[in-house]
Amino acid sequence: MKTKLFFIALLSIFFNVNAQTAVNLSMGAAYADEVFYDFSTNQSNSYTASSWEIAFLRNNTYSFAIRINDGINIEVFQASNTATDYATIDVANEANWTPLYNDTTTWDYGAFDQGSATYGWGEYNATTHHVEGTATFVLKYSDGTYRKLFIEDYFGGYTFKYATWDATTSTWGADTSATVSNSSNPDNIFNYYSLSTSSEVIAEPVSTDWDIKFTKFTVDYPYNGTTIKYNVTGVLHHPDVTVAENIETGAGDPNTQNYSSDISTIGYDWKGYNGQGYAVETDLYYYVKDINNNVYRLHFTSFDGSSTGNLSFNSEDVTSLLGVTSLDNGDLFGFYPNPAQDQIEIIYENTNSNDVNISIYSITGQKVLEKKLNTSGFYNQKLDVSNLSKGNYLIHFQSGNQITTKKLILN
Repeated sequence: MKTKLFFIALLSIFFNVNAQTAVNLSMGAAYADEVFYDFSTNQSNSYTASSWEIAFLRNNTYSFAIRINDGINIEVFQASNTATDYATIDVANEANWTPLYNDTTTWDYGAFDQGSATYGWGEYNATTHHVEGTATFVLKYSDGTYRKLFIEDYFGGYTFKYATWDATTSTWGADTSATVSNSSNPDNIFNYYSLSTSSEVIAEPVSTDWDIKFTKFTVDYPYNGTTIKYNVTGVLHHPDVTVAENIETGAGDPNTQNYSSDISTIGYDWKGYNGQGYAVETDLYYYVKDINNNVYRLHFTSFDGSSTGNLSFNSEDVTSLLGVTSLDNGDLFGFYPNPAQDQIEIIYENTNSNDVNISIYSITGQKVLEKKLNTSGFYNQKLDVSNLSKGNYLIHFQSGNQITTKKLILN
C-alpha cells in the first residue's frame, strides 16, 4: 500500500496532472443562463435560458426525443390523444389533463415522449415510415400563458403546429406551423425552438465542446415522507460522458469508482440551503469520464444561489491514475490514454531491478510490438503505436516472473 501511494504521489509531481484547476462560473441572477463546461479545455459557453421552449433531438435519423425547457418553469400537459381534438381543446378542462416531465436519467426521453401514444406523441405509419402525431399538448407558462402544440410528423425532422390562448375572447389564436430539420446544426445534439418568437434557436455548443451543463430541471423531490415534482438547479452531463459520485476526505482512486450514464448523477444535491445561504458538501466528489476516457475529479467549493448564480469548483485531471496495477513483487504498472491513437504513455515503478518488458499482441495472439524498459525506479516512457492498425490489442507488462495483461484500444 505504501508503494502504491508513493507511486501515485510521484505521478502527481511528475506529470502535474493532479494540480487543481479552480473554475468560477455564473448562471446569472435568477439563473438567467444555462452554462456548458468542457473539462479538457477549461472553457464554458452560456446561453440565455429563456430563449427556447422545446428541444428536438437531431443526432440520430432513427430515434427522436422532444424535451421541454425546465429552466423557465413551463408545465406540460397532454390534453388529448385524439388528433381531431386539437381544434377544440379548452383550458377550462386543465384539471383533466395529464402532466408530463422530462426524464432526468437520459436525454432521449423528453416530456412529449411520455404521452399515451406508442411513441409518446404519435404512432408509426408502416407505409410511409413516418411517425404521425395523435396527441395534443398544452404548455402552461409561469405568467399564465397557454399554448397548445401538436407534433404532426417525424421523418428526419419534426413538423408541428401551435397556437396561443386568448384569455379575453376564450379562443385560440391562429395556428403557426413549423418544421425543424435534423440537418440543422449538424454538430449539435439538439435543435431548439422558441414558440414565443416562432424561430429556431442555438442553445448549446457543438457536441465535442462540453461535458456538463448547469441548468434547471424537474426531479422527484423528497418532501414530508413522500416525493413531489420540484424544479431544482444543478448539473446534467453529456450523453457520452459517465460520472461517479464518491464520499472521500483524501485523494480518491478513479479506478475503483462506479461510473454511471445517468445524466443527473451530479444532479443538485451537492449543495444545500442552511437558512442563510448555500453550503456545498465538503466531502462529496465526482469523477467525470469524457468521451476520450479522460477522467476529471470534480469538487464544488461554492454556490451563491439565485441572487447571482455564481458557483465555483475545483477540477483535477486524474487520467494518468487509471489502470494502475500492483504486482505481487511490489512493482506497479499503468498506461494512458485508452483508447489511444499514435502513442501511449507507459508509467511504472520497478522496485526490484528486474528486467521489465512491454509486449503488445493482436487479438489473434500475434506479437506486434515489443520493447524493453528501463529498470529500477519510477519511469514514464512514450510508446509509439502509430504503425499498428485500429482495433483491440492486449498489452503485457512483465517484471521478472510477474506478468499483468490489459486491454488496449487503438482508434
